Amino acid sequence: MTPVIETIDLSRGYGSVPALQSLSLSVPEGTVCALLGPNGAGKTTAVRILATLDRPDSGSARICGFDVVEQAGQVRRRIGLAGQHAALDDALNGRDNLFILGLMHHLGRRRAGARADELLERFGLAEAAGRLVRTWSGGMRRRLDLIASLITEPPVLFLDEPTTGLDPRSRNEIHSTITDLARSGSTVLLTTQYLEEADRLADDVMIIDSGREIAHGTPAQLKDLLGARVEVLVETAGLLSGAAATLTGLGGRELVTDAESGRISATVPTGSLSLPGLVRHFDDRGIALLDAEVRRPSLDEVFLNLTGGSR
Repeated sequence: MTPVIETIDLSRGYGSVPALQSLSLSVPEGTVCALLGPNGAGKTTAVRILATLDRPDSGSARICGFDVVEQAGQVRRRIGLAGQHAALDDALNGRDNLFILGLMHHLGRRRAGARADELLERFGLAEAAGRLVRTWSGGMRRRLDLIASLITEPPVLFLDEPTTGLDPRSRNEIHSTITDLARSGSTVLLTTQYLEEADRLADDVMIIDSGREIAHGTPAQLKDLLGARVEVLVETAGLLSGAAATLTGLGGRELVTDAESGRISATVPTGSLSLPGLVRHFDDRGIALLDAEVRRPSLDEVFLNLTGGSR
């Protein structure tokens, strides 16, 4: 499948500081790709280059087959961008913000008005359309900023940390909007500081650090990198050595033992062990368990492990 968003060995530096280093990315149509990384990792630089707001030092990038440098005009006709800060006029109401944006994109008065009404209704903002934007909540303003990027019905959307600073309810509203967009066929590149957001929304995740890719895959594939964490509680401290030997035999590593509580935990390869299977292994060895747990790592844990704990 021809990728809608593609970069090949994309590099960009600012003075002696490398922002991107040979970054290669491929995003198929109708999917959500999350670009994750610590502050300063190069996420916003990548978005700026793809949105034709900056130029790479080397490498190439294409949107819908068009080169972002040589065919910037063609690229701009096919993208929508919602940056980290809302680009709205507080002195206008919600509908007028969208209507004026439509006129700026040469939609004509009738089409601009119809498109504004359509978007406000579709994304649950119609009732507030006539109110000044300065009276809107942060979540509503962020949602309006996001749908403003849809005024020309672009097939590709760049969302640079769209939920930063929002409360959980407002973030959920934005999440629903992004999901609806992908279902309707839009291709979305999302940068975010919220790992659970990427886990919930993204079909594919790339983690970068210092401008370089350090991991890439589906959320499930990235979690598999760390393995599952197993914890058991034995009846007596005298069973701990046998429990440790059992976990080691199951491929366990990074064993942590608490003799006082009778708990022992270890990391095992993901998918190698179910909870019933774990209990059977201990039963077969005559080790009575009071409690047992098999827990898959979160994407937060994967991120912190790969980036050395930086956020």
